[in-house]
Amino acid sequence: MNRAARAFWLSSPGEGEIRETPLAEPGDGEVLVRSLYSGVSRGTETLVFRGGVPESQHAAMRAPFQEGEFPAPVKYGYLNVGVVEAGPTALVGRTVFCLYPHQTRYVVPASAVTVVPDTVPAARAVLAGTVETAVNALWDAAPLVGDRIAVVGGGMVGCSVAALLARFPGVRLQLVDADPRRAEVAEALGAGFATPEDALGECDLVVHASATEQGLNRSLELLRAEGTVVELSWYGDRRVALPLGEAFHSRRLAIRSSQVGTVSPARRASRSYADRLALALDLLADPALDALVTGESAFEELPEVMPKLASGEIPALCHRVRYTDTP
Repeated sequence: MNRAARAFWLSSPGEGEIRETPLAEPGDGEVLVRSLYSGVSRGTETLVFRGGVPESQHAAMRAPFQEGEFPAPVKYGYLNVGVVEAGPTALVGRTVFCLYPHQTRYVVPASAVTVVPDTVPAARAVLAGTVETAVNALWDAAPLVGDRIAVVGGGMVGCSVAALLARFPGVRLQLVDADPRRAEVAEALGAGFATPEDALGECDLVVHASATEQGLNRSLELLRAEGTVVELSWYGDRRVALPLGEAFHSRRLAIRSSQVGTVSPARRASRSYADRLALALDLLADPALDALVTGESAFEELPEVMPKLASGEIPALCHRVRYTDTP
């Protein structure tokens, strides 16, 4: 017997709506999940909401369970936590994380869900996808004990990276952001804070996540000779100008990219995607990470909330979406 679910769709750039969608009974090896929470990653999802995904990146930017095509109509999202209502006995009743869009219920292969540890509240587990990005970034960056490190850009990804780096012994760590309100978040995560003009230089490593040309330029300025910027920002269809003249070559600076779509080469031989996500969920046992959730609204409010997130009227890091127990 078929049943219905409700899903949030981008109907056209800048406009969203909730649609009813048919939901089949789960087959062998599948699970039916009732959503408890989902998360809006303000950077990537609002770029999608504005219609800013370049045509050349349409395939690379697809979410695992996306429906539709960019720029619209499209059902997009990848931070979902729910409870398994039907499927393999070992999973029924368990709280799980899945890279699924904003939808009240959904059916996916059992292999697509990861059980949330008992030490992690469901409301915090929506951060798993972004913490997974931070794990991959630090595998790429390979920070060392005692390093001088700056994270430029206090958005959801930058704050997740800072939260993990704060656990490294002996590091001098600053979260750098133009918004002084990020100082409170940095303190909760155990990191120092500075505005761009006051940030400490001579860094061994700078992780850049502001998605701005100014932020990347400032990241280069903060490096010591032979230091490295790890670039996490996604610029969509924007071009970025860099000062690769001046002292870039004489100081032997390096810029390297990091992207969560593949497991870091540093761990690819020994870690799978599932291993990486499981690690991210284990790390979410730390209650300090609650500081990354800066707002919450009901699923039914998403058509009104998403434009405000995209415009910055709601200055969120991770905005959490709450579901009620309805079809």
